Amino acid sequence: MAKLYFYYSSMNAGKSTSLLQSSYNYRERGMNTLILAPELDNRYGVGKVTSRIGLESDAMIFKSTDDLYQLIQQQHNNDTLHCVLVDEAQFLSKEQVFQLGEVTDKLNIPVLAYGLRTDFRGEPFEGSKYLMAWSDNLKELKAICHCGAKATMVVRISDDGTPVREGSQVEIGGNDRYVSMCRRHFRELVFQDGETSQNHSAVGK
Repeated sequence: MAKLYFYYSSMNAGKSTSLLQSSYNYRERGMNTLILAPELDNRYGVGKVTSRIGLESDAMIFKSTDDLYQLIQQQHNNDTLHCVLVDEAQFLSKEQVFQLGEVTDKLNIPVLAYGLRTDFRGEPFEGSKYLMAWSDNLKELKAICHCGAKATMVVRISDDGTPVREGSQVEIGGNDRYVSMCRRHFRELVFQDGETSQNHSAVGK
């Protein structure tokens, strides 16, 4: 029975490397895989999944309005698929996460989705929220904060290196724009003292 997997982490935990390794393992055994990547992630060129250590593979791009069940079913009808892998899965819509569940349930194809759990404000992405809720298996990929603790959060930084506290949830970037940190250092950088105190007061009410 196929399952929907969600591999989540902060940045620089090796999500793309893990995805490409999984795809390679299937193909090495003569099985077909389909790698999907969101259209808006163009850091390394549209239609490419590239890891920080230099591995890369072609990918089929998708838009936020695409029906992933229909897209995958069409590819499966043309050439039997044995696994579907989704890069930057935090950018999926709620409907698309549901569609990936249908791929496993109706087409019996395992789906491996890789993405960030939260944005630079500590808020969940839509895709990640529903993958956390609906996936059969959740697997954490670990990154390390500069202090040596596990990094679970992502900080967006400006050109001068200061933390960004407001802005659009989606802003494509790499190490030049984002830093992975533990919850403690994320809180110290992102939340101002007044805001933190106010949040604590609200919790106590």
